Amino acid sequence: MTMNDFSGFGLSPALMEILTRMNYTTPTPIQMQAIPPALLGKDVLGSAQTGTGKTAAYAIPLMMKLTQNPRGAALILTPTRELATQVMTVIKQMLGTRSTIQTALLIGGESMGPQFSQLRNRPRLIIGTPGRINDHLERGTLMLHDASFLVLDETDRMLDMGFSSQIEKIAKFLPKIRQTLMFSATFPHNILALSKQYLTDPVRIQCGESSAPATNITHETVHTGDANKYDMLIKELSKREGSIIVFVKTKRSAERLAIRLNKQHLNAEAIHGDLKQSRRDRVIAAFRDKKHRVMVATDVAARGLDIPHIEHVINFDLPHAPEDYIHRIGRTARAGAQGSAISFISPEDAGKWRAINQLMNPGAILPREQRPSSPRPNKNRRHFHARGRDGRQAQAQASA
Repeated sequence: MTMNDFSGFGLSPALMEILTRMNYTTPTPIQMQAIPPALLGKDVLGSAQTGTGKTAAYAIPLMMKLTQNPRGAALILTPTRELATQVMTVIKQMLGTRSTIQTALLIGGESMGPQFSQLRNRPRLIIGTPGRINDHLERGTLMLHDASFLVLDETDRMLDMGFSSQIEKIAKFLPKIRQTLMFSATFPHNILALSKQYLTDPVRIQCGESSAPATNITHETVHTGDANKYDMLIKELSKREGSIIVFVKTKRSAERLAIRLNKQHLNAEAIHGDLKQSRRDRVIAAFRDKKHRVMVATDVAARGLDIPHIEHVINFDLPHAPEDYIHRIGRTARAGAQGSAISFISPEDAGKWRAINQLMNPGAILPREQRPSSPRPNKNRRHFHARGRDGRQAQAQASA
């Protein structure tokens, strides 16, 4: 197989033509490793850093299976509505305008009526979130007895969000003989246990350090107390150019912070789990079109949000789970671009920050000067160097 294009995969001429139009030229590492076994019908357990082309790694084999067989269906489960919508966009591009294969997007936050209409068309491709998929299964409006191709995307995130029992319920409606592709940013014990439950003799693929940030991200830390945190944020926003995501803990703080920023003419919007799907779509579309520069987000936007022009991620609040730090900062430096990540650290965040550093630098002892203890007057900016298990230093070169 050639290493620099898709021609060696043995794809159909029609799919090759569509991939060319979509500017798919050189397969990424996860695509190179996952597509061949998936095309052979094998189960796959895959891990790769965000922004590495994972969607196409399962979408291309899925397209071949659906287009080569007049029967059979596929189900793709994602943790969030945003990711489901983005995956559907990619899939529809791959299907092309002439395809007769019907699709259904089943996500929460939208009325059931349009989804009933999609299901009446007997879709062969269903993409959705576990909660809404279960709603339709319980209503009897969705049948999965022909769904012999299952994709669990961002499985670790689905488990973090408490969807384990939902996935288990869905699996009971699927045929026992099927092909399953499971993707996760990391391989913790619960993911490996789940893979044993749903996958048969899977090909295991791991591209790069799943617990390490991309090396083209510049990392900075700002030690501050709660009293002057907002003022420090204004300083960071005012001296930076380009699109920025600011991550906060709660839905309420996202709304409040966006309102405060807009009062200072910083053109911000908030996105969180309580927004209706139509509103979320409008916020993301406006951000994608650069109609506002700052998006204030809870972790609902930490995964699956693929907007290439995001230049900076600011962790106004540190995430509850250290793994979410990797997913948050993965919103920048997409497709090889440069990006920056800034983390605000208060004295109360010492434990969280140690956990983040331990995840990214397993076994490393955090130097004393990098341990957040209390704000330091006139010296509140710090930088850290993320090291992978091989000891290579990631780029972390912001000036003081």
